[in-house]
Amino acid sequence: MANTLSQITSQLANILRGEHGFSQTVADLQVDKPVSPAEGAGIVELYAAADLAEKAGAVKYPVLHVYCDRIQNTLNEKFRTFSGKADLNIEIRVSHDHLDQLQVQLRDYVQAVTTVLERNRGAWDSTTWYAGTYEVTFSPVRRGGRNYLQTARVRLEVNIQVD
Repeated sequence: MANTLSQITSQLANILRGEHGFSQTVADLQVDKPVSPAEGAGIVELYAAADLAEKAGAVKYPVLHVYCDRIQNTLNEKFRTFSGKADLNIEIRVSHDHLDQLQVQLRDYVQAVTTVLERNRGAWDSTTWYAGTYEVTFSPVRRGGRNYLQTARVRLEVNIQVD
């Protein structure tokens, strides 16, 4: 199960890093309006608090943390080793000097992530299926990063069947 967990987290991170992933989608959004460039956006497979990540090393914003925080073996298919669901999360962290720019930037990055997810509905491989649903939650602005820090979490559910 732990191997399956790391595989699905890596699959999601690779989708975001891919040719039509997060950076390309942000670039496509720039056609309509100016959006801060996301070429330097780090996509990290890590579940860590923002203040801890900043203390551990140099963090370059924006950063996307990809992780799984819940996995359920519901045994929908009785004769499989694992048949259930996993809750994957993409936590988008944005830092800026000005409050007014922070929320605009975060909303645009959330739009880019959800667009990538919408493009990748269906089978990710022979064991993982994504139906296309997601939930977005925004956190309040707080001190951190370059001056102010705000995060948004995109939660999605994938179905997994392993023999």
